[in-house]
Amino acid sequence: MIRNTSVYLLFKIIILLFVVSVCHKAYSQTEVDERAVISFDKGLGFFAPDSTFGMNLRFRMQNRIGISTISGNNLSLSEFEANVRRLRLRFDGFLGKSGLTYYLQLSFSRGDQDWDASGFPGIVRDAMVFYNFSDNFYMGMGQGKLPGNRQRVISSGQQQFADRSLVNALFNIDRDFGLMAYYSNHLGGMHYNLKGAISTGEGRNIPKTDDGLAYTARIELLPLGQFLSDGDFSEGDLERHVSPKLSMAAAYSFNDKAVRANGQRGSMLAMPTDITSIFVDMIAKYQGWAWQSEYAFRSASVQPEEANMVTGHAYTYTGYGYNTQLSYVLPNHIELAGRYTHAAPHKEIRTLEAITTIYTIGATKYMGNHRNKLQINLSYQQNEKPNKLNTDFWNIMMQVEIGI
Repeated sequence: MIRNTSVYLLFKIIILLFVVSVCHKAYSQTEVDERAVISFDKGLGFFAPDSTFGMNLRFRMQNRIGISTISGNNLSLSEFEANVRRLRLRFDGFLGKSGLTYYLQLSFSRGDQDWDASGFPGIVRDAMVFYNFSDNFYMGMGQGKLPGNRQRVISSGQQQFADRSLVNALFNIDRDFGLMAYYSNHLGGMHYNLKGAISTGEGRNIPKTDDGLAYTARIELLPLGQFLSDGDFSEGDLERHVSPKLSMAAAYSFNDKAVRANGQRGSMLAMPTDITSIFVDMIAKYQGWAWQSEYAFRSASVQPEEANMVTGHAYTYTGYGYNTQLSYVLPNHIELAGRYTHAAPHKEIRTLEAITTIYTIGATKYMGNHRNKLQINLSYQQNEKPNKLNTDFWNIMMQVEIGI
């Protein structure tokens, strides 16, 4: 009875937010997950009468249908996917003139809660409190995205394909609980961002932690100045920059005594391992064109065969991958995009993991901005394993996203 009541209440909230989003003018918004969004001309804003408290309420829903074929030549149906990929509520706000801001993000779909990987529903995705020391420097404490690869930091609501690349899926360091710091400034005409974090290393919604911590650092250089509307953290050039913009970045993460297969993510390991991750990425935009690329690398101190002696299955995916995508936004807000993805496991796990190459083309119809859009993607994937039959298949995916 309690479960049904909660679901009914959630349903009523979503319907209310949808009606409000349709009835109000659509505003362009870029969601940068490492900071509270407290611009009250976006989403639903609530103020205390004495302005000592403010809150911005938003939601996002992604409904998806996808099919995969048996092989590249056999177009018979192999897998079928139809689900609510993401359903989220986000609350951002401030506490008077104290310099404190916050954001809380909750997820309600099974796939968005990492239920299958962790064994329990991780409803809380983000729960951060920030203190703004100045316009250029702020710090946060809580559970949130680590400053790793760009595509992971870019919100799922700002993606130009129905999902992030395989390189991101394999190598990203995702969310963690800890202390995070952000500093921005410029040298002449070059803007730069410095980001760092010290976190537990166990990922989100963990019951306990150990004395091994994770250390993450990221630097971003913008030699041509800042992007419009935080456009370096949204895919596609919806802003149609009148002058070229470029952001180049590198990130490093060391997870000491990691207990999960991929550091902050994945199944539990039989023994702790030290995991090192390196990311290099860039994004460029000009007059509707956008080009984005990233490289990822991971190594681990415990080799897979050592873990397999105890568990038979749990190991860390080590190796490298790179992803690049190019797109153009037409004046009618239809975007055409192409993506190339390649991931190669380390020789230690080459018999367990395939060398994978994916070619993807996509079309997106934006209904005002990234918050409301229709996407369709067609992918061709090739998998290669030593001394085994290589495989390939096609995948087509359609996704509708609405939100405020």
